[in-house]
Amino acid sequence: MSEVLHTTDGQVSYVTLNRPDALNALTPGGRDRIVELLAEASADPEIRAVVLTGAGRGFCSGADLRGTSGGVELIPGDVARVLRLGAQRLIAAVLDCEKPVIAAVNGTAAGLGAHLALACDLVLAAESARFIEVFVRRGLVPDGGGAYLLPRLIGPHRAKELMFFGDALSAAEAERLGLVNRVVPEAELDKTAREWASRLAVGPTRALALTKQLVNASLDADRTTAFAAEAAAQEINMTTEDAQEGVRSFTERRSPEYKGR
Repeated sequence: MSEVLHTTDGQVSYVTLNRPDALNALTPGGRDRIVELLAEASADPEIRAVVLTGAGRGFCSGADLRGTSGGVELIPGDVARVLRLGAQRLIAAVLDCEKPVIAAVNGTAAGLGAHLALACDLVLAAESARFIEVFVRRGLVPDGGGAYLLPRLIGPHRAKELMFFGDALSAAEAERLGLVNRVVPEAELDKTAREWASRLAVGPTRALALTKQLVNASLDADRTTAFAAEAAAQEINMTTEDAQEGVRSFTERRSPEYKGR
């Protein structure tokens, strides 16, 4: 059985974590497959949006820690290397994907699984969804970009509360804090994700990619740098067919027909 299922429909790439018996805990192979699919989505002009979700009753319970110690003596640098090439690489792949990525969170998203969802551009959550910074429960430091993502989304004090206590955060509370765009009934999660992805898939794909890049970079940039990046993005975008179609449709008083190019 494949750990990650992949289908395409209507120029949308659907990626489903598929280890329901383990609450979709990520193995190195599954993690690498997601990275690969996100890279393929970036490079394929026929793919214009990505939806990431989990099979069964959970989104992702985090990294599969079984066998990670195994009695093997670790040399200084081993853990950092594994983290850099593993969890951090996965989160970077989501943040750097050139197509908008929607997380459809069903059930529990814990540890790396929570960070995988929060790295996405848009987050939909079923009413049953829970977000858990589980690391402290295991005596671990948060990984997978958690200490980078959370303070930028909800501020340092809220981030520390979640990371220090490791309490489960309900979907409604996650929405109130701004971690989730929208909470929907369980039965409507897939339908809503498909509707949002379909809207993105007929949008100006290159403009969306540049917008994503600008917003993500702005969190670490001063005003001068952000304004320069904005000007450069505008310069690049105005060479695209979609930008020209957008202006043309406006002057012709009709709806634009974007091709993602």
